[in-house]
Amino acid sequence: MQKSAWMSYGEKQVQQLETIAAQYKVFLNDGKTERECVTQTVQMAEKAGYVDLQEILSGKKPLQDKIYTTLMGKTIALFHLGETSLEQGMQIVAAHIDSPRLDLKQHPLYEERGMAYFDTHYYGGIKKYQWVTLPLTMHGVVVKKDGTSVEIKIGEQKDEPVIGVTDLLVHLAGEQLDKKAAKVVEGEALDLLVGNRPLAGEEKEAVKKQVLHLLKERYDIEEDDFISAEIEVVPAGKARDCGLDRSMIMAYGHDDRVCAFAGLLAILQVERPQKTVCCLLVDKEEIGSVGATGMKSRFFENAVAELMELTGNYSELKLRRCLSNSKMLSTDVSSAFDPTYAHAFDKNNVAYLSCGMVMKKFTGSRGKSGANDANAEYIASLRNVMDEAGVIWQTAELGKVDYGGGGTISYIAARYGMEVIDCGVPVLNMHAPWEIISKADLYEAVKGYHAFLTME
Repeated sequence: MQKSAWMSYGEKQVQQLETIAAQYKVFLNDGKTERECVTQTVQMAEKAGYVDLQEILSGKKPLQDKIYTTLMGKTIALFHLGETSLEQGMQIVAAHIDSPRLDLKQHPLYEERGMAYFDTHYYGGIKKYQWVTLPLTMHGVVVKKDGTSVEIKIGEQKDEPVIGVTDLLVHLAGEQLDKKAAKVVEGEALDLLVGNRPLAGEEKEAVKKQVLHLLKERYDIEEDDFISAEIEVVPAGKARDCGLDRSMIMAYGHDDRVCAFAGLLAILQVERPQKTVCCLLVDKEEIGSVGATGMKSRFFENAVAELMELTGNYSELKLRRCLSNSKMLSTDVSSAFDPTYAHAFDKNNVAYLSCGMVMKKFTGSRGKSGANDANAEYIASLRNVMDEAGVIWQTAELGKVDYGGGGTISYIAARYGMEVIDCGVPVLNMHAPWEIISKADLYEAVKGYHAFLTME
């Protein structure tokens, strides 16, 4: 096992580390959904001099070397044009900004025995029993038939109510406790208790009508407006320092917003790149990178084509050369060794908390199913770059070979023929409502991503 990164830090490094950690906690608190993450990213990018691609294409602004483009408010790519042509490739850090959660169904509201509920459909891989008896909050948008968009955010402020999923009292749970963990709480049981007070003067479904009355009063929305809504239910509360020594951060959404933030911070620190550098933040990874805003869409490819056209260097062949000549860090989190569950890990091939940024040659399941499996030559070049930059890093696999596995977006980018490796931050409690990272690993990831973006 490597030594803790903390052992190598002086006072200056600790101050830098704490500054980054404080910025990251703000990013997490204000970015509990993909839309919110993109909004924050745009604000940070524009402050650093980045210009919206659409404003350039429409002629409102001239071509600049710092450009960003978004899609549907849920995916974003930042480009800092370099001195060499795009045809020679880019340095790309890519992450996903969606996280496991509960989504409201299109017809969510119902009443049962004087209690009002929202019906949900869980998103991504979760242990369903972890989501009960927690204070939860709603974030999202409702789009009315006239096109008006209404932002919903309930449960984050101290004076706001929270909602939650109930559980059976332990005194009556003998049968429930005999079930397998996957069946202790079923997906259709993850309904949110949202009300218990009837609307005055109403007899039928009076509690449901009271909830609708409150939504109409606060947001001017009707029940049918849920049909065209995206409401995500996530843990209520802010990111917090974890541990008596404040060495860690406990929060919702580390997977994969910790890597997204590190990549964003790294590209914003790049001054005069040799090659064009890119930070790509995508949606839908937790459900297979599908849809228009997922990595399997052509959003990224189209954005690069637009840039090549603007710089007077576009052709289909040159676009293919650009993508093939590019190098990527697929910046997704890794499992951190948990001594309580040591049996699930190969101790010689696992990431340890506070031992630095993690490079994973492959992910996938069991026999490397769904893996990218990076080239040895590429890994060798990255070893050199990271060591020259003084980055503390480690290598890892997710867990023991036959215990399961997981995937990232790396195999999708590799289809272009580019060099790709998974490179992220170790996480405890991955996919749980509250996850844990080390501040030191976040700090080393920012350093590592910057070193990669500026490598010759």
